[in-house]
Amino acid sequence: MPELTRRRALGAVGALAAAAGTQTLAASPASAAPAGPAAAPRPMAGHHHDGPEPFDEVFRGRHIEGRPMTGGGHHHMEHMGGYAVFIDGAELHVMSNADGSWISVVSHYAPVPTPRDAARAAVVELQGAPLVPLVTN
Repeated sequence: MPELTRRRALGAVGALAAAAGTQTLAASPASAAPAGPAAAPRPMAGHHHDGPEPFDEVFRGRHIEGRPMTGGGHHHMEHMGGYAVFIDGAELHVMSNADGSWISVVSHYAPVPTPRDAARAAVVELQGAPLVPLVTN
């Protein structure tokens, strides 16, 4: 049996929380939802209906770019919200949180509102150092 790690424990807690939230939504009475056009879910501020807008800019002398992913066989796509971010051509792994905020492997404990902000925070944190590719097994 695999060793229990913090990552696995947090993943299990997240899955349980998501399942509990789904059951809560399913158990809600239909009469509680407003009828008509007002019932349609509204996108979160700063987010396009399909996700964050693409960007391509220079920030503090570093080229940062973000765009929706187009499949491409990326096995962690579900964790990154289907969005790719690059710093000087190297991929910065990002992930969208349930509350709509974003984190990256460089600034994992400092959620930001958009992938652009995640790229900028990573540039600040890197302090000029190159982004080293993340190797996953």
